[in-house]
Amino acid sequence: MSNTRVIAWSERSEPEAVYPEGINGALAEYLNSQPGIETVVASLAEPDQGVSEEALAAADVLMWFGHVRHGEVSAETVERVCRHVRERGMGYLALHSSHFALPLKALLGSSCAWRAYVEDGKPGHIRVVDPTHPIAAGVEDFTIPKEEWYGEPFEVPEPEAVILEGTYNDGVEVARDALVWTIGQGRVFYFRPGHETYPIYLMPEVRRIIENGVRWLAER
Repeated sequence: MSNTRVIAWSERSEPEAVYPEGINGALAEYLNSQPGIETVVASLAEPDQGVSEEALAAADVLMWFGHVRHGEVSAETVERVCRHVRERGMGYLALHSSHFALPLKALLGSSCAWRAYVEDGKPGHIRVVDPTHPIAAGVEDFTIPKEEWYGEPFEVPEPEAVILEGTYNDGVEVARDALVWTIGQGRVFYFRPGHETYPIYLMPEVRRIIENGVRWLAER
């Protein structure tokens, strides 16, 4: 059985003090330590914005982190990514502020906007609400010590499944934190936690969710 091939992409605006090799580099290092996964890193600054036709054709999953440079992603890049998801079945994993990534918005046909964005640095309590989903395998409820919360409603199409929910702002806010859709031949997974100024993507629970997500997305 061939390995799952992943592109870990970032616009590389995340602080180097937290992620010296970027969020994509941190997650690629972890994924490459897991059996059956081969991960390469890519960024906005590379030729074809890191996602050439050849690179996408070789990928089973594209993992995407964007934050403040969404507008620099070209229409040609968006078209290539969406075509590989819809027509070839490549999986697409959007992280945190990548809810505004142009490929995700194009795939879901929605604004993908949240009601509010508050970086209060308070804990986020993550609860598994669909323990039967493969993305939840081996994951139990956990707490992120410091987080930025997004407020519902989240303007996206009705997901096929909501796997995680988070409670924020001292219990006042509840958000859908892991949502999935099928778009054409491909699968899409949005994972909300992960503000770039906190080392959330170094947490074992979060890494397990990302690994599970990659494996699930790679299934045709």
